[in-house]
Amino acid sequence: MSKEQTEPKKEVQKRNTKKTSRYLAMEILDKTEKNGAYSNLLLNESIQKNNLSSADAGLLTELVYGVLQRRLTLDFYLADFLDESKKIDSWVRNLLRLSIYQMIYLDKIPQHAILFEAAEIAKKKGHVGISKFVNGVLRNAERRGFKDLTDIKDDAERLSLEISMPLWLVEKFINQIGYSETKALGESLLIPSRASARVNQRYLTVEEALYALEEEGFAVRRSEITPDAVISDGGHFASSPLFTSGQLTIQDETSMLVAPALQIEPHHQVLDACAAPGGKTTHIASFLSHEAGGKVVALDLHKHKVKLVKENAARLHVDDVVEGVVLDARKVDEVFPDESFDRILVDAPCSGLGLMRRKPDIKYTKKERDLLNLQKIQLEILESVAPKLKKYGIMVYSTCTITEEENEKTVEQFLALHPEFEKTTVLVGETLQPCLKNGFIQIYPHDFETDGFFISCLKKIN
Repeated sequence: MSKEQTEPKKEVQKRNTKKTSRYLAMEILDKTEKNGAYSNLLLNESIQKNNLSSADAGLLTELVYGVLQRRLTLDFYLADFLDESKKIDSWVRNLLRLSIYQMIYLDKIPQHAILFEAAEIAKKKGHVGISKFVNGVLRNAERRGFKDLTDIKDDAERLSLEISMPLWLVEKFINQIGYSETKALGESLLIPSRASARVNQRYLTVEEALYALEEEGFAVRRSEITPDAVISDGGHFASSPLFTSGQLTIQDETSMLVAPALQIEPHHQVLDACAAPGGKTTHIASFLSHEAGGKVVALDLHKHKVKLVKENAARLHVDDVVEGVVLDARKVDEVFPDESFDRILVDAPCSGLGLMRRKPDIKYTKKERDLLNLQKIQLEILESVAPKLKKYGIMVYSTCTITEEENEKTVEQFLALHPEFEKTTVLVGETLQPCLKNGFIQIYPHDFETDGFFISCLKKIN
């Protein structure tokens, strides 16, 4: 048999070889960087597709998030061992980042095992030459060690590398909250995120949910910032029968503060202008009564996202008060009469920088110009929905970001153009009082180890 005839069989054998957690991590990191794909979605897809054990899934998660969270730091360490004049493929760079991360931060993994598997992955993904290159870089790093970040004299530049956050973002936060708070913020983003879920208290109490989850093997506790939440440092709430039955839904603790800020009554007509995937919509719905005539109209630009909102409403048994509509929130004026709603929520499109712990790739993809571009969209949405609010009605503007441009400055610009609205202080419990600033709530990721979030409350007085 000729070489040409045998070659395809070798390829099939190569492709069908089971991929290790480290190989899968390299693939996810490369797709995240090259295609702009969300790491959390790729991670979940890879775990399911490859039927990983809990141990392998745990290692894969640790590797992907660890490298993404510390990418700038890893590149700083790696620079000493690469000739930057020579281009290397992105997957090779990500394999090196992955290996350096293990060498520095995962002390339970033997160095020889890290180097061996990196060489094997390079051989499998590429060829023997790349394998030798990767092995040479890593052996050089093992022998020489890594340079010290404390040698960097400029405070902002050093902090940028310590917390692996782009320099422009570090400088922005230093101006906004000071050096020490920026350092605390960045360090908190290196801590793994915890799982949180909202209890559907129409069907069971938080105490009952905690008991049921503990019986299932979850290590759970109450949230300190919202009465509706249960949290866990480990575990996958979507696997619980409580999730399937609609007695529980996955939502961050800070996101659960939005619906109560609207001060909803059972008969209210509510507009959720940017609704998908429906976490806040279904929370709003839990305060409404079909019998009293209450309803929340949930908008999204995309049909498949409106479908997702409806599916979540059905699972949580609140679909009798939820109406999904495919509509750009900036075109509300063309569809609904003025003064149609008692309450309006604008949970606006934003940079998402409050989610950097759960989606660490965000900090590398956003640019400073994005903030003002997003502010323009945010103001357009507020302009569109404002006439639809009844007199003395309440409009809540919220985001999952932590930049002034997208938060208080957006609200201040809107209020300057709309004297018929006034700012009112967001109602919160004692724990959140320190996060109140000028009547707004601004939670940073390091305040409670949650997502960062902004909430403002505006009342229509004329």
